[in-house]
Amino acid sequence: MYILLTDALTCPRCGPEFGLLVLADRMEERRVVEGRLGCPNCRSAYPIHDAAADLRVHGPASSESAVPAVPAVPVDGDAEPPVRLAALMGLAGAHGLAMLAGPGARHAAAVSALVPELEVVAVTEGPDALPGRAAGVSRLAAGRASLPFRDGALRAAALTGGADDALLREALRVLAAGARLVVDPAPAGTAERLGALGAQVLLEQEETVVARAPGRPVEPRYNAVR
Repeated sequence: MYILLTDALTCPRCGPEFGLLVLADRMEERRVVEGRLGCPNCRSAYPIHDAAADLRVHGPASSESAVPAVPAVPVDGDAEPPVRLAALMGLAGAHGLAMLAGPGARHAAAVSALVPELEVVAVTEGPDALPGRAAGVSRLAAGRASLPFRDGALRAAALTGGADDALLREALRVLAAGARLVVDPAPAGTAERLGALGAQVLLEQEETVVARAPGRPVEPRYNAVR
C-alpha cells in the first residue's frame, strides 16, 4: 500500500470525517508491506499484510450490502479491457488516485502501466480476491456498504461488481468534482439513478454507464501522489 494513500483513507467504522494513521512495521520503496492502520477516534485497527490493507469492519463473513457479487472473469491476457477501462474513466494524462472496485480490480496493474503518474487502488470485498502486488497499485479489502475514502479523494472510479443506490452515492461522494464514474456491468436503471443523484450521464451503452460527478470538471493538474 502506497504510504501517501493514507491521506485519503478514512475509518470504515466511524465514517468519512475520521482519517486513519499508519503504523508501518516494514516498508519497501514508500509502500507499507506489513503494518496496520489505526483510527484515533474509535481505536479500531486494520491490518496491512503483504502490502494489502484489510479495511473490513465485520470480517470475511460480512454482508454489508445486498448488491449481488459478479463472478470474476478469468484473465486471458487480452489488453483490451484495461485500455477500455482507462478510456472510459478519462485517465489520459491523469495524476492522483483512481479506484477499480470489484472483479475489474484485476486490471489495476495494466491500467497503472498505461497511466504512469496514477496510483490505482484495487478494491475487493476480501483479500483473497485482490490482484497480486504490482507497481503503481494499492490493494484494499473493504465492505460494499461504504468506501473508506475522504470526500473528493479520487480522480476516477469504476464499479465492476454491481451497484445499488447506496454504492452509487458513495462513489460520487469520493470522486473529485467533475471526475468520471464507470459502472460496468450496470444494472437496469443505473443511468436514471445517477441522474437523480446529480451526476451527468455521459454514456449509456449496453451494460455500461459513464457519468460525471457533480461540480466543475477535474483540472488536468490534479495533485499527484506518486
